[in-house]
Amino acid sequence: MTQRTSVHAAALASALAAGALGAAEPATPPHPYVGLWVTDDGHVRHALLPNGRYDEARGRRESAYRGRYTVTGHHIDYVDDTGFTADGTFVDGVLHHGGMVLRRVPAAGAAPQRDAD
Repeated sequence: MTQRTSVHAAALASALAAGALGAAEPATPPHPYVGLWVTDDGHVRHALLPNGRYDEARGRRESAYRGRYTVTGHHIDYVDDTGFTADGTFVDGVLHHGGMVLRRVPAAGAAPQRDAD
């Protein structure tokens, strides 16, 4: 993990704790995929927030895409705030989305989580 990704992970953790990211929406039931997911090169970063919103950064562009998401089993559906839709699948602790592979950035002090069966 790069220092830049570590900084983003720390900022996300602070924002999640403070409730600073995303519009106020009804809480959705928790699922095991909330957190920061990052491509191996750190270019694409998906913050899956506990309120059913996501914030995607690309390169130096923070919040390049924002919207809502739903998780059903191991499948995720995205709808960005402009109406664009996309989806992905979680397989063995890895998010496959749009030809990309994203891995979870562990929260400080947390053990890595595997998919629930």
